[in-house]
Amino acid sequence: MTVGGRHRHPDSRSFYNDNPPEDPLFKAFKEFAMRGNVVDLAVGVVIGAAFGAIVTSLVNDVIMPPIGLATGGIDMRNLFVTLKGGSFATLEEARKGGAVVIAWGAFLNTVVNFLIVALAIFLLVKQINRLQRPAPVAAAPATRECPYCLSAIPAKAIRCPQCTSDLVTSSRA
Repeated sequence: MTVGGRHRHPDSRSFYNDNPPEDPLFKAFKEFAMRGNVVDLAVGVVIGAAFGAIVTSLVNDVIMPPIGLATGGIDMRNLFVTLKGGSFATLEEARKGGAVVIAWGAFLNTVVNFLIVALAIFLLVKQINRLQRPAPVAAAPATRECPYCLSAIPAKAIRCPQCTSDLVTSSRA
């Protein structure tokens, strides 16, 4: 129905309702996205990306230069094998020249990055697990079953209050 040039939505309560009903898919997505776990995950991804940049700098700028110095001044990132396309002095020249290369020095840097991140995550999870309280130990049951009348009796009882059986001698037998 059209009133004053405006279309009336069948679910609206008045002719001038500017808020159409919410799409069920959008509503479900909004509920999912606003859960605490999703927000925590998003924060973790952002922090993880920043941590990855720090680790990359640590590997490229702190760890690999001494290793390169120990190996005679070799830049580990520039180590490669040319499979096809001639010989080149640097990896960048080989890639610009369209050569097929295996950049094993860059791969080595990536492996060291991964190992540092894996170690950091391992240590973090280990500390979090150490700080969490241990699970409470289940208490011993407060009752047990009488072997004669099968009624529930206190665990420390020596005589059944229902059938008056002596439970001390029956448990020894």
